Formats: sequence, C-alpha cells, structure tokens
Amino acid sequence: MPRRGSVKLRKINPDPVYKNRLVARLVNRAMHNGKKSITQKEVYGAFKIIKEKLKDDPIKIFSKALDNIKPSMEVRPRRVGGAAYQIPIPVRGGRKESLAIRWLVQEARKRPNSEYHTFSEKLAAELIDAANGEGLTIKKRQDVERIAEANRAFAHFRW
Repeated sequence: MPRRGSVKLRKINPDPVYKNRLVARLVNRAMHNGKKSITQKEVYGAFKIIKEKLKDDPIKIFSKALDNIKPSMEVRPRRVGGAAYQIPIPVRGGRKESLAIRWLVQEARKRPNSEYHTFSEKLAAELIDAANGEGLTIKKRQDVERIAEANRAFAHFRW
C-alpha cells in the first residue's frame, strides 16, 4: 500500500484483432522477454484451435472460461498478537481477472510437452477445459476458495 496517494491504473489498449481488453491482458501476461508479436501469434493460434474444435466464437469461450476461473474469496495473512492468521476476504473485481489470467497462463505452461507441442495447443486445451468447468485452473480456484472456507473462523479479524 503506497504512502503517497493511490496508484493510478494504467489503461490497456484492446488487442488489434478482437478489440478486447481481456485478450490484451492475456497476451501481456503470457509474453516472454518482451516478445509481444510472438505471444500474439500463440494466443490467436489458440483461439483458432478453439474455433476449429468447438465451432464457436473463441471470445465467448474465453470469457466463459474466465468467469469459471475467477475466485470469489481468498486468504490474506494478518498479524494479530504475534501470530499470523489467514483471514478470508472477498476478491475485488480487477484482482479476480488478474488472478484468473495468471492462473490460466501458469497452468497452460505446466501442461506436458509430450501431449501438446506448442503453447497455442496448451492454452487452447486449458481454455476449453476451464470453459467446461474442469482442468487445472478450476482446481486451483477451488483450492483457494477451500482454504478461505477453512479459515472462516478467523473472519472476525478482518477490519
């Protein structure tokens, strides 16, 4: 938390193909070493794979997957009387999207190279799984929410 004023949110321009800010955030999160054009090709390739497999709009699948991944509760540590408690708190809007996109990219990268050859294939598979309510990103969200539920006894420390 900054001592001087609040942090100004940077405005992210929508991506050139789909004119969608969330796709631009996905591209920025998946980018390696500042190579944006390569990452854009990979993300658009994943959307093309989704379109071929499901015969549906990839943006619709992407937004459905993000809605399924977004967590509603998380835990934050708070020191009370020398002990650190995990306090469950609701996740605010911008952070929900950030966590969902971050988890999506992380879990897509973890997929085995023996099964999927390119990042496009991995990302497409993860998006399809998340849109169907399964896959590693959904498990991650459930784990975070389960931990928050388990620590509900410490909710009174939230102030």
